[in-house]
Amino acid sequence: MRMNPPHAMVDASQQIVVVITPNWTSTTGGMQRFERATPTSDWRSLDSAVPVVVGRTGIAWGVGFDGVSAEGPHKREGDGKAPGGFFPLDTAFGFAARDSMRTVRLPYAELLATTDCVDDVASAHYNTVVDKASVPRVDWNSAEHMRAVAQYKIGVIVGYNAAPPVKGRGSCIFLHIWAGPDSHTAGCTAFDEAKLRDLMMWLDPTKRPLLVQLTANDYASLQVRWRLPAVERPG
Repeated sequence: MRMNPPHAMVDASQQIVVVITPNWTSTTGGMQRFERATPTSDWRSLDSAVPVVVGRTGIAWGVGFDGVSAEGPHKREGDGKAPGGFFPLDTAFGFAARDSMRTVRLPYAELLATTDCVDDVASAHYNTVVDKASVPRVDWNSAEHMRAVAQYKIGVIVGYNAAPPVKGRGSCIFLHIWAGPDSHTAGCTAFDEAKLRDLMMWLDPTKRPLLVQLTANDYASLQVRWRLPAVERPG
């Protein structure tokens, strides 16, 4: 069987969100949005880099990218690291009702009091966002109660470690509102609410949007191979 090249998802995309951190243990970085008219067009930057925060212990290679480089850690459940690599941005979420978010083109999930993101590796629902009121059996002992997290007022689910998830390689990865430029996350990527809202409105599922998240050195070494745009390096 002929395998797709590792950058096939990038080749098919017309929207990418690039997050660059200075190194593996940095908890801050910069984000730029890029788009192109067709999958064979040149990438065009939409803005200058805006500040973001990532996991409390930095970033690590995510599932599917373990063999990219001999350098850098590998993402594990509970390690406080955001995943490195590239991943689909496939679903938006928030506290508001769907009817009030009609300008969001991604599928949208309204967070309810019963909405959980399951991080229990023993659960059949590991690494999925579910309404615990509508499943036949709650088989998890650990989950994020998403409606109770103020920073989840709006956000985007990162399609990391999905379909099917690899147990123990990390779960519940989102783009969400930060608690400020000196904050960090448990493994997500977070930034200013107004910038996040702009990004949510911009994302178009027909353009196969991706999050590309790497250290500055790894981005530089992979840019040509993965056919990525030139970016502003974080300070």
